[in-house]
Amino acid sequence: MPTPRVLVTTAAEATIDLLRDEHGPLMFHQSGGCCDGSSPMCFAKGEFRVGGNDVWLGRICGCDFFMSRSQFEYWQHTQLTVDVVKGRGASFSLEIPLGVRFLIRSRLFTEDEEKDMAPVYAGDEVPEAAAEA
Repeated sequence: MPTPRVLVTTAAEATIDLLRDEHGPLMFHQSGGCCDGSSPMCFAKGEFRVGGNDVWLGRICGCDFFMSRSQFEYWQHTQLTVDVVKGRGASFSLEIPLGVRFLIRSRLFTEDEEKDMAPVYAGDEVPEAAAEA
């Protein structure tokens, strides 16, 4: 099995489940801007438009996770873990009314992990089979 590029904590998974119950299918995007732009943002699926300037990194809890291509250039050698902490972010992400915010924890991939990485795709070219995996 390829090394996943993005993981999720149990606490974040519980928050995602709550949000999914209220909003239906979800997606994540991390733009890489300053301040809250560097946090993963959760949207109802299709509410945030992705394209060729975005990279699909995989799925967490059944949700597609995208990152801006320019941000991915910096983070491509790290495994990302989506977590959640108490506190309000200043964004449009769906978890904000719950009094929590998503954040990224990261670590560098090992040499062995980098030999078998999960593929990435341009945001507008995600094969249906990959998005369903």
